[in-house]
Amino acid sequence: MADSTLRHRRIDHFPAQSGKRLKHDVSKLVAAPSTARSAPRPYGDLSEAGVEDIADCAAVAWETVTHSSGRKTRRIATRRVLTYLAQFPGKTWQDRWVASGLDDPGNPLRERFDYGPHKTQSALGLRCLICLRVIQPSLRAVRSNDFVGLAEQFRHVQGDKRLDEFFAAESASAHSLGQQRTSLFDVTLALITQGIALEDLTPEGLLHYSLECHRYGLTRGASPGSSRFAGHSAWETLHGMEVFPAGTPQQLRAVLVSGQKSVTELVDSYPIRCGGVRQLFIDYLERRRTELDYSALTGLAQLLVSVFWQKIEEIAPEQADFSLSTDVYQKWREEVSFVGKERDQPRRTLDSLLLQVRGFYLDLQSWALEEPERWGVWAVPCPVPRHEVRSARSGRRRAKERTDNRIRERQPLLPTLVEHVEEKHRKSRALLHAAAAIPLGEEFTHAGRSYRRTNSRADQAKARHSKAPVRVEDLATGEAIHAEGAEEDAFWDWAYVETLRLSGVRIEELVELTQLSIRQYQRPNGEVVALLVIAPSKTDRERVIPMSAELFHVIASVIRRHITGERRSVPLTQRYDAHERQWSASMPFLFQRGSRGGRGVISPNTIANRIRTLCRELADSNPAFAGLAFAPHDFRRLFATEIVNNGLPIHIGAALLGHLNIETTGGYVAVFNEDVVRHYQEYLARRRAVRPVEEYRSATSDEWDEFQEHFDRRKVELGNCARPYGTPCQHEHACLRCPMLQVNPKMLSRLNELEEDLETRRKQAETEGWLGEIEGIDLTLQFLREKRKQAQRSEQPGRSVDLGIPSFLPRP
Repeated sequence: MADSTLRHRRIDHFPAQSGKRLKHDVSKLVAAPSTARSAPRPYGDLSEAGVEDIADCAAVAWETVTHSSGRKTRRIATRRVLTYLAQFPGKTWQDRWVASGLDDPGNPLRERFDYGPHKTQSALGLRCLICLRVIQPSLRAVRSNDFVGLAEQFRHVQGDKRLDEFFAAESASAHSLGQQRTSLFDVTLALITQGIALEDLTPEGLLHYSLECHRYGLTRGASPGSSRFAGHSAWETLHGMEVFPAGTPQQLRAVLVSGQKSVTELVDSYPIRCGGVRQLFIDYLERRRTELDYSALTGLAQLLVSVFWQKIEEIAPEQADFSLSTDVYQKWREEVSFVGKERDQPRRTLDSLLLQVRGFYLDLQSWALEEPERWGVWAVPCPVPRHEVRSARSGRRRAKERTDNRIRERQPLLPTLVEHVEEKHRKSRALLHAAAAIPLGEEFTHAGRSYRRTNSRADQAKARHSKAPVRVEDLATGEAIHAEGAEEDAFWDWAYVETLRLSGVRIEELVELTQLSIRQYQRPNGEVVALLVIAPSKTDRERVIPMSAELFHVIASVIRRHITGERRSVPLTQRYDAHERQWSASMPFLFQRGSRGGRGVISPNTIANRIRTLCRELADSNPAFAGLAFAPHDFRRLFATEIVNNGLPIHIGAALLGHLNIETTGGYVAVFNEDVVRHYQEYLARRRAVRPVEEYRSATSDEWDEFQEHFDRRKVELGNCARPYGTPCQHEHACLRCPMLQVNPKMLSRLNELEEDLETRRKQAETEGWLGEIEGIDLTLQFLREKRKQAQRSEQPGRSVDLGIPSFLPRP
């Protein structure tokens, strides 16, 4: 990175960004710029130096990295800018800079000069003055001007050993090239605008820089109105260098996102008039919090304080206790029965709301018997009649029926979704491999389509310093494709869908999987079984899932994705739990990706959105997906349905799913017609069992030889015939058309030869006008391509991967 070029683009407009776009309120964050212990002056104090003295310093400052003509140009450019600033009042050059108005936003220096050469030299002269610490511009003033290579030039002049260490550490980090350049950019601007050396940069100072960039829309790479913050990658690198004091969070996100609120803060989020009722809600929630997680606690606080009591105070402003009249209760019930802006949509969770309110009253009555001095004054009859909550049972049945119908709709579509993600991943991977071998700007053909490898200035610059990104242009449509990004997205889409459907884990448990979740178990017979340990998400019990070969392949592929170059394990990172509003310890999470904001664990919302996007893609070609989407929890219900309907005891299914109650597992199972068929087959088996014993005898040697010969005859050129014993060939040995043919993946090249031969025969049939022959060849081609697709799917690509499974140490 030492010789990289950092291009700093000028920003002409500075729209202020509102914190309302964020999930957190940045207005509550307090940060101050860092202060220098001693002013960093690489060439001494030049604040009041003469024009020629400063120009001489600018000429020699970079003499080890530029030739003599560069020294002359810097001298002229610096002299020109200083001459211009000299006409403004002030004792120091900083005073004159401020008096000139150039420190204000949207006021670039080059617009003060009339003709070309002076405009060009003005940027160079200003850059020299900034690097020499003659002036200290504001953040918006720096972003108003054009600079090229500011970070590297600033580092060279400063002679700051810690800054050199930071550049080296960033170059050696796991961040992408773009993230590294952004990190250098952020730290350079923070040091320039705050007038400090790297050793003086505090977490509050970098946070101040990040908030200022967000406030004025100056975050590098962020679109207008974006909630992205600057400094994520720089924060991680500085934390690793121990520039920040001990106890500083490892990630900037840990400072930006809000943590858990106290019970008092939760209640005060919904202002209520009566102080006594407010304190009662605080005491009630404090007692309940020991049995609830934070997400459930916030939901209960919102329901009782906002949905229940705030509306009661709107209906009856003088109400000071929980003894509600029938009229007040009926008005409240009518008010909460509908939702939406127009209040025209029935509330689907009304039964649950009434149950929660009734439970609140019953809790107060029960606690009043235990502690009458504390709760007795609030214990009053419950206004929610018993008959109104009885309907909750029928509501739960209706909800179960809707869920079962949802699963029945999606069960036959699951294979289509799985095939789509597999095919998309295969195609994107093939395009990436084909394009990566092509030089920049060259055209190539892949899968029958013509592409051109892009050759932009950015591609050329990155190719000089590391590796150019693999971007291509589809010559037929003009579509620009980022092959690396497309392959990355396709891989993770495949990993999401496969892991969810093969393991039945909750979405929260999926993102909590780490490399440490993979264990092995040796059975008494010596067989080693791979296990997936699921950390408790919704319950407090850890559970173990034996991994199938398919699931093991997916997990191994995810680990292989992270193990690149010299890195032999999954990177350590922290995960933010949006429900609990807590940060985890640094762990090797499997589902993590790098982004402009640094490396982080993929959020459940991102996964859910990606799966919905896949369904929309399929809707273009498959009408069954129109208006239909899979949710992450649908895969869990489909998994439960499949294992129970295929004969797995329901209590074993409950253990795999992490249910404490078998009835919960039963609620997940949607019964299909397959269940009826299975029971009928079992009935037939019992009928056969009562047949006379004489009909069962041992096979003779001739019958056994005939049985073995049958399997020898099933071996064909392309693979194996799966027809049952004792049945003749139904297709007169036209194997390509036979659904019983199982093609060996090693014979894919032979299929290609057969396809070429059939295409040649079809052209001859078209020439001779043999319409019947054409129809037969087309049918054979259709079966051939289906067989090839099946063989490709059964092929197991990849290589062996060290999963880092712990092993037992030998006994001393």
